[in-house]
Amino acid sequence: MRIARSIGDFLRRERVPHTTIHHRRAYTAREEAATAAVPQRDWAKTIVCFADGQPVQAVLPADLMVDLERLRALAGARVIRLATETEITELYPECEPGATPPFGTLYGHRVFVDASLAGDPEMVFSDGTHTDAICMHFNDFAEIVKPILGTFARP
Repeated sequence: MRIARSIGDFLRRERVPHTTIHHRRAYTAREEAATAAVPQRDWAKTIVCFADGQPVQAVLPADLMVDLERLRALAGARVIRLATETEITELYPECEPGATPPFGTLYGHRVFVDASLAGDPEMVFSDGTHTDAICMHFNDFAEIVKPILGTFARP
């Protein structure tokens, strides 16, 4: 199980209890949740966007979609767009494309979390690969990442 070095260092430095889940290779959050036997509502996917030209992360359950207009308003931005795969690769070079963990603060990026995730005690998300995931308590995640909570997910 391989956690990107910066993420592993971050979790050790912050002394955050977590477990790692190995699963069959999968490329979407829904597939990852299924292969890891985790309910989709508990699997947190990270969508990378640019709000007024600045990278931000939107974190929401795997079974929902990001409402860009709601996220734009929450971010206080005039313009928001999805990041391209090339931009994501440049922003998170230690991670496999499409497997970005929700630790944008490591890179100086604001992190927005849909409020629907805050109600569950645990969350599971990609560790930067398409074969492993991290499971931790939501409150521990919120303590170290300090995300902005809001409602921007839709079915």
